Amino acid sequence: MKGWRVAWSIAAILVAAATVAHAADDPLRICLDEDRPPLSVHHRGKPDSGFDVLLAEAIAERMGRPVAIQWFENKLDEDSSPQLEANALLSDGRCSLVGGYALTQDSLVVPGMKTARLPDFAGATREDRRRRVALGVLAPSQPYVYSPMTVVLGPKARGRKIGEIGDLAGLRLAIESGSLGDAILMTFDKGRLIDGITHLVPGRGDLLGALNRGDYDATLIDLGRFDAHRAAHPDTAITASGYYYPIGANRGYVGLARDPALIDAVNKALTGLAAEGRIAEFGRQAGLTYLPPREPAILGDVWTKIIQR
Repeated sequence: MKGWRVAWSIAAILVAAATVAHAADDPLRICLDEDRPPLSVHHRGKPDSGFDVLLAEAIAERMGRPVAIQWFENKLDEDSSPQLEANALLSDGRCSLVGGYALTQDSLVVPGMKTARLPDFAGATREDRRRRVALGVLAPSQPYVYSPMTVVLGPKARGRKIGEIGDLAGLRLAIESGSLGDAILMTFDKGRLIDGITHLVPGRGDLLGALNRGDYDATLIDLGRFDAHRAAHPDTAITASGYYYPIGANRGYVGLARDPALIDAVNKALTGLAAEGRIAEFGRQAGLTYLPPREPAILGDVWTKIIQR
């Protein structure tokens, strides 16, 4: 009987050890946009790169797990919803986390529909592109980077001091229709800048290319987009003004609310990496103008804030 108990104990220990080993081998699956430089970039035949790639690898290492990135394509058109697409990827089990997620109240509400289509993702089949996924409830991690809007200047306005939006008066402004920058410029001071604004169609007009040619003097875009342009065009004639619009969003991870332990583990890893200065270093390596997260951690009704300003 005593020998049986010893054998049973040894077997239990072996099973437990195997379970731990299996958990350690289980990849931390993170979904990232394949074309959002300098945050994340995935091009066939080239190494994966970007700030979120470096951060994902570091977090997985902290958790003692390998990382597996599920690349997806976020189409910026009228029919797409980044919130629903992220939820669909998570709810379908394509990943446990979506990185680079803008943390706003609107992006974290319980979805108004029960199902959604998946975005195009690496390895998707024809059936994947047709089916709809039952959605869950999203839960955010703590933020790890601040993503503001910034004024970018063309060559003819180089050196112009911009301390507020009103300093754009008298400049030839270009903006993409329906964008956040469009709302900010069009509503500023009861429309004071409207006469100087030219609207371009998103995805058709080359906003930064036109600015570089000197067709326009300034625009208001996401800071990461300027970083991406500068990396792709080192000799660009456009310059950063150094001005950041005071309403901006933090970015972080988002997972499903049914797995709070994962979010807790990610937050612990983020806290440690931030304290060591490694997150800021990842930004520098990726060519990102890194700004640490700001309060509020989750941005409220941005449209109301813009109109009120």
